[in-house]
Amino acid sequence: MILRLIVLLALLLPGSLWASQPVEREELTDAQLLEVLAQDGDSRRDPQLGVATYYAARFIGRRTSSGQRYHPDKYTAAHAVLPLGTAVTVESLKTGQKVTVTINDRCRKRSFQLIDLSRIAAQEIGLWGKGAMKVRIVPITRKDPLHELLEETKE
Repeated sequence: MILRLIVLLALLLPGSLWASQPVEREELTDAQLLEVLAQDGDSRRDPQLGVATYYAARFIGRRTSSGQRYHPDKYTAAHAVLPLGTAVTVESLKTGQKVTVTINDRCRKRSFQLIDLSRIAAQEIGLWGKGAMKVRIVPITRKDPLHELLEETKE
């Protein structure tokens, strides 16, 4: 009885011994990946594992959340929480192909990270025609323009 209670508590506690062991996420099934992603939280500057899809043709010319119009030949994407204007590298977990896009639109918040890519970006990572793919989303950290200006004046 006590052993069952210990095992149950270990599974329920977020900082449990089993949860802290490193896991190769590329080897997880889709269901396991979604479960891990739901527990990852919302760290906006850390790499995220998620699912990539791409815009349907019916969105061509429509305004995005940033006010720009969607164009399938521009390297843009939609994300639920990353700030608009953030550059991110999207890497296919299956093929290793990468593309860099700028977040200029919003998509619905889900329990897992999702990014909607433009047609050209989807083609570059081999997503076009497949519908969805597991990806790693890595925000590119850039220096604040004010800090860059201050560093230039020091030199």
